[in-house]
Amino acid sequence: MPFIPHTDQDIQAMLATIGAAKVEDLFDEIPTSLRHASLDTTASGLTEMELSRLMRERAKQDGDLLCFIGAGAYEHHIPAAVWEVASRGEFLTAYTPYQAEASQGTLQLLYEYQTMMASLMGLAVSNASLYDGASALAEAILMAVRANRKNQSHQVLIPATVHPHYRQVVEAIVGQQGIQLTEVPYDPKTGTTSLSFLEAFSGNVTAFVIPQPNFFGQIEEVDALTDWAHAHDALAIAVVNPLAMAILKAPGQWGQDGADIACGEGQPLGVPLASGGPYYGFLCCKMDFVRQLPGRIVGRTVDAEGKPGFVLTLQAREQHIRRAKATSNICTNQGLLVTASTIHMSLLGPKGLRLAALASYQNTRLLSQKLSAIPGVKRVFHGAAFHEMVLRLPQPVNQVLVELAKFNIQGGYAMGATYFELNDCLLVCVTETKTILDLDEYADKLQFVLEKLADTGVTLEKKTLVD
Repeated sequence: MPFIPHTDQDIQAMLATIGAAKVEDLFDEIPTSLRHASLDTTASGLTEMELSRLMRERAKQDGDLLCFIGAGAYEHHIPAAVWEVASRGEFLTAYTPYQAEASQGTLQLLYEYQTMMASLMGLAVSNASLYDGASALAEAILMAVRANRKNQSHQVLIPATVHPHYRQVVEAIVGQQGIQLTEVPYDPKTGTTSLSFLEAFSGNVTAFVIPQPNFFGQIEEVDALTDWAHAHDALAIAVVNPLAMAILKAPGQWGQDGADIACGEGQPLGVPLASGGPYYGFLCCKMDFVRQLPGRIVGRTVDAEGKPGFVLTLQAREQHIRRAKATSNICTNQGLLVTASTIHMSLLGPKGLRLAALASYQNTRLLSQKLSAIPGVKRVFHGAAFHEMVLRLPQPVNQVLVELAKFNIQGGYAMGATYFELNDCLLVCVTETKTILDLDEYADKLQFVLEKLADTGVTLEKKTLVD
């Protein structure tokens, strides 16, 4: 654990300097009901060694869980070097270049990140991150509405296959800004957006959001959807899984002219699962729209002596210009996570990212075959998928997940929470971290749980009839 070298005398001296009587006074604005409870079950006066051992023992109580949950947050292998480097002092506390040109190391890292992300998306320019994938989509929509001079209807089409949390965040951010968000249904057979569903929206569309892969894990017909958007004077916004782009066509190559904007969640690139965050969002675009791009952009130049250097450029932030003219309120955002992603991508390289994506795809196919062989378990949607799939179960999904948890298996995401019509369905994710033994373990335990619940259901039914 980190060692804090302050003695009691040091603490009292610091408190006296700022005019506080005790440390608790620094937090007096926090209501008592919200303060952390005391550690009643932890003995006082423990040595560092004793406390470290106690923490390890408590951590073991959580169990070694086998995770098959995806739904926007994914378990991937992260090389140990990623966070060893990102946690160095040069990065850990110095990722905000307030004195920009004096922070050449930080600027170079952000420049490398932008270069990698723009290359992965097949687009000309990237910013230096946003808060998360959901707010990145909201910023992309605002950007598209500002940038589209051909169509000012402010109607934006969002397929129902976009992550439901993303759609909720987008509604909260842009819903009160005169932008009409229109949901596009999905084909119940393929789980994707069909061109036939778009006929009703042939006019007055400013932007069209296209997920790849979508929330169901299905691969959308992005070429046709992008061309449809451009044929109707709408900008195409790609919201993608960045790892999937290592094996799928980049947004900049969709259709005849490519998507105009690409955004999404950067968590799959070196950011661990950590009880819900923090994450970061990425945002790329064509050069035509660079002046509408929110957030920081780092450029490379030469100084008066001809030496290469890095500078902040096009930083349309409210701190620097009139607030009414700012494209966003983005400031520091998630710079440390971008640092980790940059290190992660540099270590894996294009080949490593591709291998991780291919392994995830292959493991999903293998698990699909194993689970589909279980009586009553069926794939819901036809067609290609990346590393997630929707399964229909013969027993209540929530009960199945509870029973799987008893075997330390996190079985997936219950679709009924956000899609009422899929109440009996489970979203299962598989990444490169899973072995054949893991897949067999999941299949065996799922079959056992389904049979157990089926037997219990018969017993209860007979008991009810007798009563």
